[in-house]
Amino acid sequence: MRAAAEEVLCVRSEDMFPDGAWHGFVTENLDRHQSVIRERHFFKPRAEVENDPSFQQIIPYVVFRHGGRYLLTHRLRASSERRLRKQYSLGVGGHINPGDLDAGDPILDGLKREWQEEVVYDGRFEATLLGFLNEDSSPVSKVHLGVVFLVEGDTPNIRIRETDKLAGELLTLEEMRMYFLAMESWSQIVYERLASGES
Repeated sequence: MRAAAEEVLCVRSEDMFPDGAWHGFVTENLDRHQSVIRERHFFKPRAEVENDPSFQQIIPYVVFRHGGRYLLTHRLRASSERRLRKQYSLGVGGHINPGDLDAGDPILDGLKREWQEEVVYDGRFEATLLGFLNEDSSPVSKVHLGVVFLVEGDTPNIRIRETDKLAGELLTLEEMRMYFLAMESWSQIVYERLASGES
């Protein structure tokens, strides 16, 4: 879907951050943050909000783990998000569109749709909310709010669906350390969180 025509789920930044924006990985007040998204979300054309920090585009961000190994993906040249091409990612994520809300839950429905769109996985899918991610070091991250989930897989049988846009493999945190500087900023934050043993 072209960005000009695509509608994405948003929340006003002033609703999300009534006391001023927090930065980094947040694990407190998760119920409140989820409630704000569920009660005050709306859809706007992506082209209108892509460079407007007064709106936060909500991005479910799924980290997959099986037996101590995590899915690390690599955006290829054909990736639709030009600003993130060639970067590595520890999470699978994307925008939530109007057609994604099958059961009416903007967070969980968006999470499942994005997961199914990006990967092929035939194991158990149980997602645990780890926290919320906000940082404004780049034009991309400044207008997006990550809702970070961990999926503990019961099988390593996972593969990328659109292999022309994305490559991926299961690696331990130690094995993927060499890619750290090539990771997108969100993935660096999540990596450090996981490496510290807090999740």
